Order: sequence, then structure tokens, then C-alpha cells
Amino acid sequence: MDKVKEKHPIALGKLLDKARSLPTSAGCYLMKNHLGDILYVGKAKQLKPRVTSYFNASTKSPKTEILVSKIFDFEFIVTGNEAEALVLENNLIKKHSPKYNIRLKDDKSYPYIIVDTKEPFPRLVYARKFKRRSGLEVYGPFPTGTNIGEVLRLLNKSFTLRDCTLREFNSRKEPCLLYQIHQCSAPCVSKIRDEEYKKDLKLALAFLSGNANKSLKSIESKMLKAAEDEKFELAAILRDHLEVLTTFNDSDQQKNAELKGKDKDVDVVAYHQGDVEVDIAIYMIRNGLLLGHKNFNFPVVDMSDDIASETLQFLFHYYSESNDTLPSLVVAPFDNEGRELLSQAFSLQDKKINVDHPNKKFSSMWQLAYDQSVEHQRVRINNQESVFVGLNKLKELLSLKERPVTLECYDIAIFQGSSPTAARITFHDGKADKKNYRHYHLKELPEGNNDFAMMGEVVQRRLKDGDLPDVFVIDGGMGQVNIWRAVLAENNIEVPVVGIAKAKSAKGTEERLVIPNRTNPYLLHKNLSLFRILVQMRDEAHRFSRRLHHKQESKRTFSSWIDEISGIGPKTKKTILTNIKISKDELSELSEDRIALELGVDKKIARKIRAYFDSISD
Repeated sequence: MDKVKEKHPIALGKLLDKARSLPTSAGCYLMKNHLGDILYVGKAKQLKPRVTSYFNASTKSPKTEILVSKIFDFEFIVTGNEAEALVLENNLIKKHSPKYNIRLKDDKSYPYIIVDTKEPFPRLVYARKFKRRSGLEVYGPFPTGTNIGEVLRLLNKSFTLRDCTLREFNSRKEPCLLYQIHQCSAPCVSKIRDEEYKKDLKLALAFLSGNANKSLKSIESKMLKAAEDEKFELAAILRDHLEVLTTFNDSDQQKNAELKGKDKDVDVVAYHQGDVEVDIAIYMIRNGLLLGHKNFNFPVVDMSDDIASETLQFLFHYYSESNDTLPSLVVAPFDNEGRELLSQAFSLQDKKINVDHPNKKFSSMWQLAYDQSVEHQRVRINNQESVFVGLNKLKELLSLKERPVTLECYDIAIFQGSSPTAARITFHDGKADKKNYRHYHLKELPEGNNDFAMMGEVVQRRLKDGDLPDVFVIDGGMGQVNIWRAVLAENNIEVPVVGIAKAKSAKGTEERLVIPNRTNPYLLHKNLSLFRILVQMRDEAHRFSRRLHHKQESKRTFSSWIDEISGIGPKTKKTILTNIKISKDELSELSEDRIALELGVDKKIARKIRAYFDSISD
């Protein structure tokens, strides 16, 4: 728990002496607090002067001053060169998620079509996020506004490919309606051989991989054959499909003419440092098409290096974690040393990405990217959409030494004393951090609804996890806030706690921030940035806690009738409750075989469940 009241840090003189004893070789350093938690990971071309600069008397940035005040010790790791240090730094940041390292989240994803070749009779799937793995073929990304979802639908129908899930595919005994209307070849019930299906799939994929004419000619042949066989309705459908797909392909080819030669997959990067924030814009070109742009921003005060070095480090982290198809060329305004460093680091990760400066060929595109970074920052700040405006206001309201980075919001869902649950929502720098969302199953109390007791249970359990946030946000008023604060005090932990609550006024319903030791709540409409962050957190907590609550209620109700069936033991019951995804009424309509498949049980248990439904329907 990094928020326990801190002891006095080790004298800076001892840390400075240790830093002066470091080697001058390249490497990484890890700054730690008194509990051994990693606060910051950095890389250096020369470790000794870089780490020494933290502890000498020279002027430091506000961020560095705060960081140094929390450092109790540091470690270092020597590397062969600066490029190796950059790679190691990236791995350490991913592993430890240090609070004081800048972490920028991707603000946009582009559509792809993926094919899992390990599935029987593979299907085309629309996806924006996916994990690359063996057997997964990826096509795209496709530009925003190209209606690739409609193209996917027409390819499926034109080449009669399956579009059902693997679960549906494995459970089907009879062909579905799509087979009857000639829009699926029904591989689920062996209406087509594997070799024939693969030919159709190959033709569909040809459309996505640059050989669209072959696909279009195949659809045209099918259309003419249907007309010849007097299947005029099918011929008309194929004609319409052909028209849409041809239009898409013509537009695609026209855009492809914009960039020719080897530089067809390019990212053009520009950055702008304003008075308060830094913006980075990336214009993405894939297969010669301008897909669009991505924007990232962070406060100037968070920089521990110059803007070019910070951007270079960000780009390496970005491409190391990116789910997008990587470019073959990155155009960025770095000097020769910076471009060489980034290129070497990419090669160490077996990424074939070249780095170049904005030369004549890309100068106009780079200017667009730069203008985008400037204008994106201006519009965001003018419209109070910057999350850092809101977080700095929260810092001011709570008299904190630094801007809060991690916020956690809690909500309890309960209905008539049954299946109580709580949700923890985590935001990092004003944006949802979904990998750190948590659900809590709470004890059912004999007195029924008791938000205060349940809140106490939640905070006690949360403290056991450690790695506490900068601020706790509670859905409720001063009563709930004080419960949370009391438990923190009992554990000698100092983390600010605030509440967000609605209240009626002459102007209607107001969102208020309840702050301990403040006479009147803060009216959130006074700061739209803070309003957006906290209300979004509260609403997300409501949604998340109620989702688990409804699931628990469903399982509880479901469990009650399973207990009426003899011969179903605790292990089997647990299996059923884990696998069930449909209602009792929907399950009652299924055959023994389908029940066995749906619940993951053997036929003997499925027969008992089927018999139970038959008995209650008599």
C-alpha cells in the first residue's frame, strides 16, 4: 500500500553518492519509494550523469521535484547501448506501470476483417481490436467512412460463407434460413465440401487483398448463371451486390494512386508544445490510403526530458503495443541521432520500420499533421475538454501537492437485500482504465439494505489489494464518504475521499462534489472538464455494478429450480451455473442434446433436466 503515512526519506546526499558511483554506460534506472514500489523507469545513454541529475542542487521541473521527494532508493540495469536501453525501458514500464511515466492511450481504432483459419469452414469477422495469434489472418485496416461492415456483409452473401459463431455452427442440426435463400452454403450440416468452401473463401479474400477484379468476375458469373437458370430474384440480388462492391473497389483504387512505390505504409508524426500541454498527431497511410489520424496529449509539466526525446520514447512504446498494422516508414522531425536510435530499437524487436525526416515527398502531409496537433489542442482547451483542466481543479479543491493521476469510483447495487454487489471503476489521467475494473460480491445482511455496512466491507477488501489510487470517489454523500475515511484512518492510510451526489435546486438537478471539511459541496457545472470525468465514472460504476448484480440474481433464481432435480451434485451445479447464458424458459425449449451442449454436462444430466421441464409442463 503506497499511501501509508510515509517515513522521512533517505537523505538526498546518500542517494547522490550512490548515483555518482554508477557506471557511465547506457542502461535503465528504476526509482522506488519506501515500500519498494517502482515510481519511475527511465533510460539513459550514460547512467551516471543522468541519475545524478535527479539528486544534485540544480533546478528541476515540478514533476521531478515531487518524484525526488518520494524516492527512497533506485536500481539500475546496464545495457549494451542506448537502443537496448529503450527496449528494456519499454518492457519495464509495461511490467510495472509506474505512476510517473507518461502513458498515452490510443484514442481511436480502425476496422479490420480477420479470419481464423484454425476454425472449421473459417468465416470473415469484423473487428476493431484483436490479439494476433497463429492461424489468424488480418486484412486492413480500412479507412473511416468506407462502410467496410457493409462490404463484409455482401462478401459473405455473395460467396455464401458462414457468418454464425463457432458455438452455433457446432450445435446446428438443420440448415438455417440463410441456406434456403442462397446466402449460406450450410457447411454446418455438410451441404458443401471443405475444398469447395475454401475456394469461395479464397475468392472473398481476394477482394480484400488487392485482387478485387477476380472476385467481382466470379460474382458476375454467378449472376449470369442465375439469370440463365431463370432464378431472377437471386440474379437481382447478386447484381446489387456487384454494384456496391465495384463502387467500393473503384474508390479504393483511386485513393491508392495517391502514393505509389515502396512507401505505401507510412505514419507521419508531428508534435506541438503549448503553454500547458503537448499534442502528438499521427497521420496513418496504409496501402497508399490515408486512413485518418490519431491524437495524443499530456501536460508539459509531466515531461522529464525535452519534447523530441519524450516523443521518440512515446513512439517506441506506441509501436511496441500497437494492435494496428505497422508502417514500413515513420516520418518524424527527429535529428539524425534520434532517427538512428529509433531505427535501432525497432530492429532489436524485429520490426522492419525505417525512420526518416519530413522530406519533400512528405512535407505537405507533415504540415497537415502539425496543424492537426496545434488545432486539436486549441479546440480542446477552449472547450474545456482537456482532462488535465479537470484534474488540476480536483488537485486545487483537495489541496494536493500534485495532479491526481489515478481515480477510483465505487457503487453498490442491491435489490431487497439479495445478491449485493459493488463495482470499482478506475480512471487513469481522466480516461477509463478497464483492465483495472473490479467486481465485489458482498455478504447478504440479515437487516437487508445497509449501504453503510456494505461500503465498509468494500473498503476493507480494497485495502488488501494495495496499489491505492490518488483519490477515492464514492457514489454518495458525506455519510458514505465518512465511512470510507474512517476505515482508511483505522489503517493509517491517507488517500483523499470525495463523494458525487445529485441534489435538487431552483435550477433543477445539480451534480455536486462532496468534499470533507468543506461547508458547501462544489457544484461540478463550474468546471466542465471535472464534471465530465466524475459523472462518467459514476455512471460507469452504476452500469458495471448492476451488470454483475443482474447476473447474480439470474444465477440465484436459476439455482433454485436446479435444486429441485435429484441427482445433480454441487460440482455439476457449479458447471451449469458457470456455463448458462440463456434464460430458464429458453432452456426449456431445447432438446437433450442441445441442453448438454449449452450447459456443458453429459447426456445423463441433460436427460434429467429435460425430464424436469417435461414434468412441469404437464
